[in-house]
Amino acid sequence: MKYQENQKDISLKIKKARRLFILSCEIVVLNFLSILPVTAATEEPVLSVVYGQENANQWKGISDRLQTIGVKYCVISLNDVKSGADWGDRRVLFLPNVETLTPTQAIALEEWMSKGGRLIASGPVGSLSSPGVRQLLRSLLGGYWGFSLSDTEQIQAAKTKIPEWTNQTGLFGKVRGGVVIPNDMSAESPAVWNSKDNPAAVVTTERSTFLGWRWGTDTASAAELDNAWLKTTINHYLTALAPSNRTKKIAGGSQSCSTTVAAAPSVQGGRGAEGQGGRGAEGLGGSSSPSFIPPKTATAPIPRSLPMVKPPSSQEAIDQLEQAVRLDVAPNSNEPIDRNQAIALQQELENLIGRVESAHLAVLADAANVGETISEGEGKQFSRHLNTPQSVKEQPIQLASTKLGALAISKDQALAQARLIAKNLPQLIAQKNYALARQQWLLAKTTLWQQFPVDRKLAQPEIRAVWLDRGTIVRAGSKAGLAQIFDRLAQAGINTVFFETVNAGYPIYPSQVAKEQNPLIRGWNPLEEAVKLAHERDMELHAWVWTFAAGNQRHNEILNLNPNYPGPVLAAHPDWANYDNLGNMIPVGQSKPFFDPANPEVRQYLLKLYEEIVTKYKVDGLQLDYIRYPFQDPSAGRTYGYGKAARAQFQKLTGVDPVNISPSQADLWQKWTKFRTEQVDSFVAQVSQQLRQKQPNLILSVAVFPLPEQERIQKIQQNWETWARQGDVDLIVPMTYALDTSRFQRLAQPWIASKQLGATLLVPGIRLLSLPTIGAFDQLQLVRDLPVSGYALFAAENFSNDLQKIFSSTQGRIQSTTSEPIPLRQPFQTAAIRYTALQREWKFVFQNDQRQRPSQKISDFNNQAEVLRSALNQLAASPSASKLLVAKASLTRFQSQFRVLMSQEIKSNSYQVKVWENRLVTIERLLRYGERRVQLRPL
Repeated sequence: MKYQENQKDISLKIKKARRLFILSCEIVVLNFLSILPVTAATEEPVLSVVYGQENANQWKGISDRLQTIGVKYCVISLNDVKSGADWGDRRVLFLPNVETLTPTQAIALEEWMSKGGRLIASGPVGSLSSPGVRQLLRSLLGGYWGFSLSDTEQIQAAKTKIPEWTNQTGLFGKVRGGVVIPNDMSAESPAVWNSKDNPAAVVTTERSTFLGWRWGTDTASAAELDNAWLKTTINHYLTALAPSNRTKKIAGGSQSCSTTVAAAPSVQGGRGAEGQGGRGAEGLGGSSSPSFIPPKTATAPIPRSLPMVKPPSSQEAIDQLEQAVRLDVAPNSNEPIDRNQAIALQQELENLIGRVESAHLAVLADAANVGETISEGEGKQFSRHLNTPQSVKEQPIQLASTKLGALAISKDQALAQARLIAKNLPQLIAQKNYALARQQWLLAKTTLWQQFPVDRKLAQPEIRAVWLDRGTIVRAGSKAGLAQIFDRLAQAGINTVFFETVNAGYPIYPSQVAKEQNPLIRGWNPLEEAVKLAHERDMELHAWVWTFAAGNQRHNEILNLNPNYPGPVLAAHPDWANYDNLGNMIPVGQSKPFFDPANPEVRQYLLKLYEEIVTKYKVDGLQLDYIRYPFQDPSAGRTYGYGKAARAQFQKLTGVDPVNISPSQADLWQKWTKFRTEQVDSFVAQVSQQLRQKQPNLILSVAVFPLPEQERIQKIQQNWETWARQGDVDLIVPMTYALDTSRFQRLAQPWIASKQLGATLLVPGIRLLSLPTIGAFDQLQLVRDLPVSGYALFAAENFSNDLQKIFSSTQGRIQSTTSEPIPLRQPFQTAAIRYTALQREWKFVFQNDQRQRPSQKISDFNNQAEVLRSALNQLAASPSASKLLVAKASLTRFQSQFRVLMSQEIKSNSYQVKVWENRLVTIERLLRYGERRVQLRPL
């Protein structure tokens, strides 16, 4: 019996071994035949592939490769991802060439991966997302896209020990991609670039693999190499699991599975603005891509390379600027708070209290003036010494807390709580209770944000501008679609539109000057229609043009063109190109080729193009964007400006070819920097002079970087203070983009306070991307409390429905027989109306003040205020040099006495008194601007 039992045991073991051997052979054969074993074992898809706006034009190449591999997959529309479940229940997710994720999508991805999901990504994934999203993606991917390589390079196996699953043939070859920088101790780099220092081409972790090229595009890599990496990576993540778990779904993931793009929900909205940290707009239209015509090539200069060339930061320049002034408050961090941070936290909280009260005062004063009803006690909310006047009836003002569905709390309670927290912050920090201090600060900020009045008009006449980006224009598709956009903006009170007219070398209209219209526009003329639509709605239409940026690699991807295509103008005129010190038309780590501003033919071409726009289409204004050189860092060996014309002219001036000098040669380098800066300065002056001869009423504006002047001149040769002082431009729009109000204020304040701008107006730019609705409103309230005449929003594609509703209530148009003046056109009328609003606020405060004031003091104040009101009204009604002189003198006299007249208010609410002073400064600037624009003659 024992012998028979032993024989049975041996037979069973032999059978098991035979089955294991057969299974192993099957797996080997399936791998050899490029069939995924899990796919063969089940009919269920094991892979989800993300389809979005940024890879739509690459989708044919992506889907062809997927079909060749033979893996079953589901298509996920990025636009539909709002939660972790939306990433699906398949075990592996592939993100091919998706550069933009929203914070919601990134958090959802983290949740999905925490349940066992495995991620494969390719290209500069998330590189155009907000800073917080990029940081989260770094942790999920184990690395991040550092910078693009300028040439095709060989991918090779790393010399260090690599994961066994990547030790296969077919994974290495020639690829055009970028450096992936590991960001995690557990990350491995199985494949590297065959270039100096062998930077990583692939980074992999236990739960993700990051491919450093745009998978699925023939211009980046061969299909065979793409297929080898994807199927090897999928096999790795599936076979690394226990057999019983290989077909297990992600818990809570959606089971729905679209197998084609047509079946998947359509991509809408999306991201049209190129990076949003840079400028121009990039979006997708429904038009087909043009066939690629190889561009003519110019002989690039071969300058002497400067030593120690360092790759640029992967961040957008505008994001780097924001990082430099950020005020981060992590809720649970117990990191020490130093004295300067403590002061900043306390000051920002006190400023936010002031902004909330200032907004309410504007609403209450306006309501009392027109006889609207407000709630009992609202008059007390401005400060402790105010009461509601008897003439005001009861009706609650709707706050952001109720409007946006947040937890309601009374304004009295919120302000009292915030004041107490601000008062106690120094004590908590002194006790080293840093986490509690941060938590209390965030609580106060959130609660105060809920107290803004969002259902009453509080805005006075101001410049309310928005950049209408090309992506949004393309998606509009027709005059009818564009009309809907203009209707929405007009209802929200927007009065000025910067309409993207020239982008990446393409005009958005059929031009007699430029080589070709933007290929994403078919069968209509958006500029012609936009001018009509704007004027029908009493809006200004300013043509927004890329000046010296001649092309865009991102735009090439959308059109499925060669990444190196320099744009239609440089393709036709290669001698017009500019170069860096290494001979590259596109600087390392950047994406745009530039014209040489020193080239007379370039200047004449641009002037002729702008003249066509201004004369043929009767636009109200022209905005110059990219009116600079690309970003450089001389200390790191990255410089630019070595175009053929520039080199010849500089050598004629100095006897030295600029490619042979370096920053260490201080005198020559300063001359070279000055030479390039003057090319930009003189072009702005030329544009101003020539176009104003054609259209004297043209408004000329510039979109500029808010870097300190000397740093800006060294890095991008942009000296916009000179343009303003000389009167070449009417409006400066610094791109003061920030994700919270304190950063925004630190970026904008130096330029708003600047006395170097002559009679030129300045309005700060606000970037809406990733900015919460009430956060945007807070930044607008700050603008209204500072001495500026308005704002500009970047961009139309991020103008949400929630923001539109709030704008419609707080600054939207009121049905009346007279339209509200726009400061750029009617500066004197704007000044008069804004001053009247100030008087209403003072009257409201004095009427509700429980303390006694000397009657003589009130009489003196009212008399001086009335003298100024009369002077401003007379100037607005019939402008003349003599009336302007009287108005300016009255304003100066009133300003000199204002703090004395407001001595009691300074003690109780110094913030509001400063706001009133700022608004008087705004009126002063409007008069100065009006004097230059109107060119008054004595009467």
